[in-house]
Amino acid sequence: MAYEFEGREIETTANGYLVDQSDWSEGLAAQIAAAEQIELTPRHWDIMNYLREEFFDNNTQPNTRTIMKAMSEKWGEDVDQRSLYDLFPLDPSKQAGRIAGLPESRRKGGY
Repeated sequence: MAYEFEGREIETTANGYLVDQSDWSEGLAAQIAAAEQIELTPRHWDIMNYLREEFFDNNTQPNTRTIMKAMSEKWGEDVDQRSLYDLFPLDPSKQAGRIAGLPESRRKGGY
């Protein structure tokens, strides 16, 4: 699988994750999200930016529970799992990570 973006072919894995994270851009993220029928809002970007910071700064890929806690702090409200699934219906940590240009998480279990 690959994405056509700005005249280039962006290579992905069989599950749609970028092979080379340096190919990622906000424009490509918007295109990937649109292909997954997601219209990105500031809250989507908050989650994706958080995941990118955690991956590139701390070499971690937070699970949904960790994202809930981080977004509760950021947004100043109690964020539950359903709220995150409303934004990223296929799994907040995995779908948001894919759109954010991160590699596929190999984490097992947990939410």
